[in-house]
Amino acid sequence: MQREFVVIVLDLECEQAHRFEGWFASAQAFEQQHARLMVTCPVCGSHDVQRKLSAPHVARSSAADTAPAAQPDQTRILAKLIDVLRDHGIDSEDVGQHFAEEARKIHYGDAEERAIRGKASLGEALKLLEEGISVLPLPPAKEDLH
Repeated sequence: MQREFVVIVLDLECEQAHRFEGWFASAQAFEQQHARLMVTCPVCGSHDVQRKLSAPHVARSSAADTAPAAQPDQTRILAKLIDVLRDHGIDSEDVGQHFAEEARKIHYGDAEERAIRGKASLGEALKLLEEGISVLPLPPAKEDLH
């Protein structure tokens, strides 16, 4: 039996009016993380974050459920953002298939705090998010596809 994973994407805004998206396993997961001051603005780091009125986007793991196509300008901006994030990741430690395990160790203080990158299944990433551990999935780099 194949288990379906669902992630909701919420529109958020901090006290400085920086708007951004947050990906959560559920609305309850957002509320729990928000109450524990685990939701922060990626621009200024503020914990004073509020949900904006919007219809939450639900991302499913099933290939049949696809998100609406991005507009060309949005696609270019997203591609540039991914490049910037990937470039920033050069200074991170590649923990390979042990990403979820190592992220937990860091989060719970059982390992040195540092930037890491690696591989995790959608299910592992969702479990990390449910625990309040921030993760950001990125598509593979071009050189990793060969």
